[in-house]
Amino acid sequence: QVQLVESGGGLVQAGGSLRLSCAASGSIFSINAMGWYRQAPGKQRELVAAMSSGGRANYADSVKGRFTISRDNAKNTVYLQMNSLKPEDTAVYYCNAEIIYVRGEIIGSSDHWGQGTQVTVSS
Repeated sequence: QVQLVESGGGLVQAGGSLRLSCAASGSIFSINAMGWYRQAPGKQRELVAAMSSGGRANYADSVKGRFTISRDNAKNTVYLQMNSLKPEDTAVYYCNAEIIYVRGEIIGSSDHWGQGTQVTVSS
């Protein structure tokens, strides 16, 4: 079993900052990509930022220059530093990770999601 536990969401005024964390635990051999998605009410879930195991990052255009993704591979943890927050950043933020597992002679991968953390930016 693999669990992703997020923390760091909350209420902040426009222009403020928040830092999200997501720690993966359980039967993990290694982790490929880790990332953050968000879903606002009435909208589809969208990619915010993702980072490969080698540290290559990509961002949604709407957050470039304001958000920074980072990860600590030793701790199986990914972070999202969010600066200059805007009301349109309000959403539930979900952590995602592609987990590599080993079961006997079988090596496989599976996609996992966190439970989500609410980020609310007031104007």
